[in-house]
Amino acid sequence: MLLSLQHLRKEYPGGKVAADDVTLDINAGEFICFIGTSGSGKTTVMRMINRMLPQTSGKVLINGKDIATMDPVKLRRQLGYVIQNVGLMPHMTIRDNITLVPRLLKWSKEKQAKRALELIKLAQLPEDFLDRYPAELSGGQQQRIGVVRAFAANQDIILMDEPFGALDPITRESLQDLVQDLQQRLHKTFIFVTHDMDEALKLATRIVIMSEGKVVQIDTPDNILKHPANDFVAHLIGEDRLIQARPSVTTVGQVMLTSPIYITRDQSLPTALKMMHDKRVDTLLVTDENRHLVGIIGIQELDAHFYSNQNVGQIMNDKVFYVRQESIIRDTIDRILKQGYKNVPVVNDEGQLTGIVTRATLVDMVYDALFGQSTDETKDNGAKRVTSEKNDGEGATQDD
Repeated sequence: MLLSLQHLRKEYPGGKVAADDVTLDINAGEFICFIGTSGSGKTTVMRMINRMLPQTSGKVLINGKDIATMDPVKLRRQLGYVIQNVGLMPHMTIRDNITLVPRLLKWSKEKQAKRALELIKLAQLPEDFLDRYPAELSGGQQQRIGVVRAFAANQDIILMDEPFGALDPITRESLQDLVQDLQQRLHKTFIFVTHDMDEALKLATRIVIMSEGKVVQIDTPDNILKHPANDFVAHLIGEDRLIQARPSVTTVGQVMLTSPIYITRDQSLPTALKMMHDKRVDTLLVTDENRHLVGIIGIQELDAHFYSNQNVGQIMNDKVFYVRQESIIRDTIDRILKQGYKNVPVVNDEGQLTGIVTRATLVDMVYDALFGQSTDETKDNGAKRVTSEKNDGEGATQDD
């Protein structure tokens, strides 16, 4: 057990109880989201984990050790921490901000420099940003630095207190994707406080719902959606989340079409044009020789470069949106239907193209939920739909 909260209670002078009997065991690699209304106690619990607030009673154990016996400064250097207002030092360069904790831990300059390069790449920002100051970056870029800085000393536990609450929806979603990707690749343990149910449902392996200092329900996103503990939880979820009535299909891999049309990046432009004509599509997914998804090419690019003697890889667009086959259908529905994607390529954990999920399939799933079909009927219809689309020709679903 990496982290254990045992009967935590925080009571202020005057009798106000901010957290009452909070008990939770957290395994390494989990993504725990605390959510609740304002004043529910979620941030109080987080601040007791890093001893920014002393608990009135109860214990916090990390790897079996009571943090009350640890030096608070040394404890905090072992925990990554990301807050809403980023917390970057304005008079320091991004490099110095990133390596602040490693310097306090007396890492060598060479090790610090190497870590700064690793982290700026994790943030998906250019290397020359290391020598800029926070004021020279956008709010979203600053928050990316704030996120990866939490990994500076290779901390195992990352605390995040409503880190994206002040950002616009597009930037917020981009940072959610970054955090999700980092958690999956680095296998760190996240304790994440949010007031946004959609954010919790997207990111969490387990959600802790709090109200008036007490834990109301702890469960996986799917189970909370299917079985809210009481009216408070149901209200917090909201009636508009049709996923409560969704079919038994839960992952992209269960509904994706398994024969997407693609071309390798070394192929010629005439070959790509012929494939588009034969398959009746105006875009092709592009892979490398080992079927790793690397881009997308459309009829416009072909038209502009057809007589240039270039190959597909030289003119393709390498910015292609994709989902993993283990991704939850809920997230895919939201992105395709709300943002207008007609289809999305699907990759496995190695980044290899394994399928494509279409807008038509997901629209039908929403209709099924609205019309309240039984689970078995919906599942049967989903299988029929996939079979039908395969028979009709998967190429037609790749039109942009």
